[in-house]
Amino acid sequence: MSQAIYPGSFDPVTFGHIDLMERATKMYDKVIVAVAHNLHKKPLFSTEERLEMMTEVTKGIEGVEVESFDGLVIDYARKKDINVIIRGVRMISDFEYEFQMALTNRRLDQNIETVFLMPSENFSFLSSTLLKEAAALGADLSSFMPSFLAERLRERLQSVHKN
Repeated sequence: MSQAIYPGSFDPVTFGHIDLMERATKMYDKVIVAVAHNLHKKPLFSTEERLEMMTEVTKGIEGVEVESFDGLVIDYARKKDINVIIRGVRMISDFEYEFQMALTNRRLDQNIETVFLMPSENFSFLSSTLLKEAAALGADLSSFMPSFLAERLRERLQSVHKN
């Protein structure tokens, strides 16, 4: 069975993320969407909340499993005995960072490959950071993410700004 890991912070999940998951399932029998416990990014949602949201979003996508991980994705891939890491590249500006990360991972373990996927052009500009900023300013996010996530994001931003 062919398998891949699609890691990320997914804070929150966008239609771009979902598009990449669906593309990856056409190439691999099983795709583990690995929600990173990354304190350096200071996520708006906890790891548990992001896992819950991702599980809800992926219910209808056959071949996807959702898990979380700590530490290096390369170590997680070794632990799962999976030798493919999926990374999304939206714009050329993403490529430099993703290329550095892929080469570093290759140096850490040359048996694990990074596969770059581009989202549909409809989603190539989306980023969770941009959507958080837009939501904070009251934008309608229904064309960028599932409506239940847009509502959770709006509620979270309101509670953060009250404190």
